[in-house]
Amino acid sequence: MGSTDAAFAGSIPALYERHLGPLLFEPFAEDMAARLRDVTQGRILETAAGTGIVTRALAKALPPTVEIVATDLNQAMLDLAAQRLQAPNVKWQQADAQKLPFEDASFDVVVSQFGVMFYPDKQAAYREALRLLKPGGRHVFSVWNSLDDNEVSRIVSDAAVKLFPDNPPRFIERVPFGYSDPDRIRGEVQQAGFENVDIEVVEKVTRASSPREPAIGLCQGSPLRPELEARAPGQLDDITTKVTEALTARFGADAFDNRMSALVVTAWR
Repeated sequence: MGSTDAAFAGSIPALYERHLGPLLFEPFAEDMAARLRDVTQGRILETAAGTGIVTRALAKALPPTVEIVATDLNQAMLDLAAQRLQAPNVKWQQADAQKLPFEDASFDVVVSQFGVMFYPDKQAAYREALRLLKPGGRHVFSVWNSLDDNEVSRIVSDAAVKLFPDNPPRFIERVPFGYSDPDRIRGEVQQAGFENVDIEVVEKVTRASSPREPAIGLCQGSPLRPELEARAPGQLDDITTKVTEALTARFGADAFDNRMSALVVTAWR
């Protein structure tokens, strides 16, 4: 993983929250929260919480008797998340999912949405989740399905690669969509110590207000941005326009349906 693959700083968190939150992440966050409605007390640890999209869904769906500890590697993302949600049962804390500062068997659930793909050492993160879970607890996390099953992201990735054929920026295919093999995921989760692992395909549809919305979100509100800026300094707006044109060629210039596919993994301790 490159040094910019997990870079969420500067204006990226706000653009991520505004343009990608509703379009890509909120429907899956609601699904994640619904899976945990049986949790009525105890503690939930969220890793890679980002701007708090899942955290807000959990806080809305679960009773205040459930303590939610939301962590992320990037303090800038947590700062924005804390602005969006202040609740007595929610705590924000900067932490690395591969080495977490919590006691053994101190959580009932460990949850992460679209974060595992960013971990350089996924086995370490899985072992940490297992260590922190109480007996009978579960680790619930989601990853994107293949890039071919997520057309908007594929078109953005292809357009960015086409703009720089000699040095293609491949963040989208390398990281967020680079961990979609169910057999690999199951094997690595089991190798970390989880015996019972379930993987489910979850599909969602959102409505993009225009092709420019996902173009801005992915080109300017994700770690694809530093890859683009490194290849063409000062030209980010022009690149975003060209990516918008690629999306327009497929979906038209107006609002359109964004169809997405993800894998939701549940592993029991």
